[in-house]
Amino acid sequence: MEDADAPSGTDPASRRGRPHLRRGRDDMPIEEMGEALKERVYATFTGLAIVLVQHENADHITAGRATLTLLVGIVAITAAGFVADVISHLVVHGDFPRRAELGRMVRVAGSALGSASIPLVILVLAVVGVIELQGALLAASIVYIATLALVGYVAVRRSRLAWWEQLVALGLLVLLGLAVVGLQQLAHGH
Repeated sequence: MEDADAPSGTDPASRRGRPHLRRGRDDMPIEEMGEALKERVYATFTGLAIVLVQHENADHITAGRATLTLLVGIVAITAAGFVADVISHLVVHGDFPRRAELGRMVRVAGSALGSASIPLVILVLAVVGVIELQGALLAASIVYIATLALVGYVAVRRSRLAWWEQLVALGLLVLLGLAVVGLQQLAHGH
């Protein structure tokens, strides 16, 4: 429903208290887009940790095992995100989510699966013998790092910070990302 009092050229949905919509094919609410992006970032960090650990042990695993490990890891983080959403909804609302909310939760959690698409294709190329496992894991790591770098860059560029504040923010995001990867590596004993 359009607001008749809205000045021309402004989006009435963008005002406080109204859901924000992205203009596009599916008009996904901006809050849902934010949640889906968060899930993809989680899954990207998880996938990066998995391929880095496997890269360290590439001499002791097969390409099939590496591919399956990445797939299971991403499915697990996706399922964990979904279960966390259901539990938090139950705690906050005192009831299980209704059909529409459950669908939103599935879409948000499922978006994490997309984070593994290119790395999985690269590892499948190693399974069929097109490339060596060590190279495939390195390439998958680069894809994950580039994805995180791009998300961080876009986030900082979309901010209203001055150019030098954007530079500082990007540097902080890089440091935080390295810290996360380092902690994940420590958790795996490497």
